[in-house]
Amino acid sequence: MRIKDLLKTGKTAISFEFFPPKTAGGWEKLFGTIAGLVPLNPAFVSVTYGAGGSTREKTHELVARLQQEAQLSVCAHLTCVGHSRGQIREILNQYAAIGVNNILALRGDIPQNTIEGEFRYAADLVRFIRSEQPDMSIGVAGFPEGHPESRSRLDEIDRLKEKTDAGADYIITQLFFDNRDYFDFVSRCELADIKLPIIAGIMPVTSTANITRMAELAPRTRFPASLLRAVNRAAGKEGVEHAGIHWAAEQVRGLLDKDVPGIHLYTLNHSRAVLGILDALGLATPA
Repeated sequence: MRIKDLLKTGKTAISFEFFPPKTAGGWEKLFGTIAGLVPLNPAFVSVTYGAGGSTREKTHELVARLQQEAQLSVCAHLTCVGHSRGQIREILNQYAAIGVNNILALRGDIPQNTIEGEFRYAADLVRFIRSEQPDMSIGVAGFPEGHPESRSRLDEIDRLKEKTDAGADYIITQLFFDNRDYFDFVSRCELADIKLPIIAGIMPVTSTANITRMAELAPRTRFPASLLRAVNRAAGKEGVEHAGIHWAAEQVRGLLDKDVPGIHLYTLNHSRAVLGILDALGLATPA
């Protein structure tokens, strides 16, 4: 089912994100994770795409298996960095052939020694997808805490407006730890006449190493002092994970209370934290 149609039901869509593993053992663990989460009947699941298309074939394999074997609505991430129009057209045709009609269009990180390709910005990719596959549902990324490369918060919203005007149907945000950042982002989008549904991206803290990694990958990530205090008070790895699950569950509760269009949980290919969040809210009972 197309995500833009799922978001019209009036019910908050709960979805999960996975990434293609690099090893055979990773694939086995991932499908164990998926087996534990599928009974929850997620509105959709998304599959990431490595920088410069580095996981192109693995992404396509995982998307196909989730679509055909798990019978889930799948959103395939697609980046334009280092890709030609012909390559993107080929990928879109492959997805269309197996019934995948949801794409998250991203510029993507630029790896070293990678040729920029024929698309400079995500808006260019959105426009191309819309022209090639008019019936596909296209999502784009939003940054409640600010895009790491934006010149200003005003410029950042202008760039998002370009993506939405190019033909996007919905927005999925990057992770954030304070719901006020999400709601402020929604308000700024409204001021810019961006009227698309905005799905909130939530990633639970599971370890202190997890926090360090997030800070490295997303330098603008804001870790509230109260979250850091909770993590510092926690005893051992399980204690930190419990504190992180509790924080994320409270975030999700606050978002559900405001009837947000969707909540996208970044699973990191593990089910424990996601199940903990949904269980705390009474949502872990299979649908």
